[in-house]
Amino acid sequence: MTDKKPQPKTLDDVRTLIHTIRGQRVMLDADLAVLYGVETRTLKQAVNRNIERFPEDFMFELSADELENWRSQIVISNPGAKMGLRHAPYAFTEQGVAMLSSVLRSKRAIEVNIAIMRAFVQMRHLGAQYKELAALVEKIDKRSIKNSGDIELIIKALREIMSPEAPTGKRRIGF
Repeated sequence: MTDKKPQPKTLDDVRTLIHTIRGQRVMLDADLAVLYGVETRTLKQAVNRNIERFPEDFMFELSADELENWRSQIVISNPGAKMGLRHAPYAFTEQGVAMLSSVLRSKRAIEVNIAIMRAFVQMRHLGAQYKELAALVEKIDKRSIKNSGDIELIIKALREIMSPEAPTGKRRIGF
């Protein structure tokens, strides 16, 4: 029996399953189990049988604080709810997800892995574009600060030119 979550249909659907935990982009075991069409416990058993293939930078178990933070991001009515979890979820990095296909060894695992890898690559490209955009905004901001000083000088000069000359107190003689 597989989990009752709906299957993601598009690359964007898969991207929504990628979370940032410990500063890394990861996917959780339950989400991966749905994608692979297996039960979460089956996926965990396969991982535990091949634990040497999953070093800390490939997969880690969420700490109690991380689990609580993750739960708080999901709208639930009961904050103490276990959400069907007996154990803390495993979080798989991009490399861990790639390793899963060799552990699960099914045609579906290979197909799903390809889709997931594409989603990770797309997220990496979006991150790079975001960094470029942030650098450009900062550059424009610095330029505008410099330009605002120049504009103030121009406005001051224009005001001086446009202001009527103050009378000197002497009356002009002649025509």
